[in-house]
Amino acid sequence: MHGSPLPRAVGMTALSLGLVLAATGPVAADSPAGDLSPDQMAAMRSAFGLTESGVTELIAAQEAAAETESELREELGPDFGGAVFDVDTLDLTVQVTDRSDFGAVRAAGAVPELVDHGESTLDSVMEALDAAADGAPATVHGWYADPARDTVVIEAAPGHESAAEELAASAGVDADAVVVEESPGTPRTYADIVGGNPYYFQDGGDWYVCSIGFGVVGGYVTAGHCGDEGSDTWHDVPGTQQIGTVAGSVFPRSDMAWVDVTNPDFTPTAQVNDYDGGTVTVTGSTEAPVGASVCRSGRTTGWQCGVIEAKDQTVRYPRGQHVHGLTRTTACAEGGDSGGSWLAGTEAQGVTSGGSGDCTSGGTTYFQPLNPILERWNLTLLTG
Repeated sequence: MHGSPLPRAVGMTALSLGLVLAATGPVAADSPAGDLSPDQMAAMRSAFGLTESGVTELIAAQEAAAETESELREELGPDFGGAVFDVDTLDLTVQVTDRSDFGAVRAAGAVPELVDHGESTLDSVMEALDAAADGAPATVHGWYADPARDTVVIEAAPGHESAAEELAASAGVDADAVVVEESPGTPRTYADIVGGNPYYFQDGGDWYVCSIGFGVVGGYVTAGHCGDEGSDTWHDVPGTQQIGTVAGSVFPRSDMAWVDVTNPDFTPTAQVNDYDGGTVTVTGSTEAPVGASVCRSGRTTGWQCGVIEAKDQTVRYPRGQHVHGLTRTTACAEGGDSGGSWLAGTEAQGVTSGGSGDCTSGGTTYFQPLNPILERWNLTLLTG
């Protein structure tokens, strides 16, 4: 995941440890976008072509959709087939495997859709592919369940679609439940070698930088490829002011870590840096549905927004490092953004893992969902 040192610096993102940043301007308290910073509001308006009131309406609709999805998932049980939110129409489509459930879906305010496979079947296909991941060639870039199309998508490098088909066959999955698509970009992690700004770590004598994700009681969460368990994190290079120690780290398989802040000069907060002189206050970690808008924060590329395309994607990074359970998005990111914050409104979603492309040409970026990180190490997210 590391290369040769670069003669440029890329800064820390998301959590401003030891710094006091200006508060955002007041917005009506009853507005679901009331805690958005001006920069975050501007980024969402630009990404989705909306007015300020349109952004407010979008956030309110997807918050309601998340609640509806959760309620129907519990009510329908094994008949629940998946859910997709549409940022244009603000509709939530809920797939079911039994047409008799249409009434319950409509009663909840969602649009019903009958599917052949559904979430349970797609999950089984994903599990089979994950089990066969070690034998997959480097030309297969990953796979994810696409509820909108009721299929699992396997991505392969141009001209290597047959390798993806062979993987599906070796995993013993139903060919009707998968499709193979060309993936021109090769996923990579976003850790980058730098020298000069906070949240640095060392590996093999070289200095690297990543972005801080979210403050938790006692520290902060970030990406697992941003330092092994037991390694130190620093505010500067060559390491005169230590922030803390990586208390837990998992990479590959997952891409999650948390840092125990041991320096009393650094205080974890519920804030995310908006890189416009202010902060966004995190209010919770309710997971947004597929199709919802999300924005990410990273010092390299600032605020970038997009939509959630899929969840539980398996991504294969170079050297056979595969990561399961990532969320796929259309927002861009670049080196140094790894570990940074993802928000749906003010709800924390996850930390940047990696992707393909960049913020000039566009690309696909994956994040490690936050709640599994909190659950793994019994962490408490700081909220305000």
